[in-house]
Amino acid sequence: MAGGTDELGVRLKAYEGLPASRAGTGKDPVNLPMIRHWCEAMGDTNPAYRGADAVAPPTMLQAWTMGGLSGNTARTGAYDELSALLDEAGCVSIVATDCEQEYLRPLRPGDELVFDTVIESVSGRKTTKLGTGYFVTTRTDIRVGEELAGVHRLRVLKYAPAGKPVKAPPRPRPVINRDNAGFWEGVAEGRLLIQRCAGCGTLRHPWLPGCNACGCSDWDTVESAGAGTVYSYVVMHHPPFPAFTESEHAGGAAGPYAVGLIELAEGVRMVSNVVGVPYDKVRIGLPVRVEFRRYEDEEGALTLPVFRGVEGEDTLAGLGGEV
Repeated sequence: MAGGTDELGVRLKAYEGLPASRAGTGKDPVNLPMIRHWCEAMGDTNPAYRGADAVAPPTMLQAWTMGGLSGNTARTGAYDELSALLDEAGCVSIVATDCEQEYLRPLRPGDELVFDTVIESVSGRKTTKLGTGYFVTTRTDIRVGEELAGVHRLRVLKYAPAGKPVKAPPRPRPVINRDNAGFWEGVAEGRLLIQRCAGCGTLRHPWLPGCNACGCSDWDTVESAGAGTVYSYVVMHHPPFPAFTESEHAGGAAGPYAVGLIELAEGVRMVSNVVGVPYDKVRIGLPVRVEFRRYEDEEGALTLPVFRGVEGEDTLAGLGGEV
């Protein structure tokens, strides 16, 4: 980011004019309940926003097109790529600097909105009190049918915080207590230990102070062979967390990744990441093997068990070990 030719700026300029979303649709038609909630929150008592002939407050323009918790399925990926380039350059902070709206047509209950968003402009490198970075402006055209109803421009500054070295925060640590300390001690040694009830021999995971089959509080352990299958899984799509900088899954740290409920050959199940397989190729029944990954950061060493897909192999056959 310091001095020299602004090579990053040249790369970012290539994103100008690219669509950030195409043919998006509002999740709900314009409706009176949302208008009422908005007016109550804003303290707006204008009678134009009530009754049979109500219109929506113009400043609600963006509210009808927001993606919400489930996101915007019309996104093209161009904006995410641009943002990733800035993150790699240390511009990991963001602040909205201004927004502009143009109102061309009143919105009325029942109107169904469609929208397209384009990356309108990317500035050259700018130095501000917050830090050095780039201003990115997007323009969203909002329509009712073919009729342009409004335009929303949003400008943000993606920047490297001034005077603060950019470094990843430490990796979150598991909560270790007297009941599960033995499990994590085994992991640190590269061993996957399973609790076994000393009374009835039942295996259990996660570790517990007593057997939920017979109530016995005495136990010992057996070491898992580390083979299993995916019993169930979810694909995580939340934004990347800076602590996870390595490519710990097939999609890379910035992409979706799979978290599996793994059924070990010994019969117990545990939750962990599924690695070595693209997230969209993970399936129920996929054979996996345990793999121990060691990480170092300012808080010290940390070892975690993950499960690597082993396609084309009957993992459970003959690999369960003696229990």
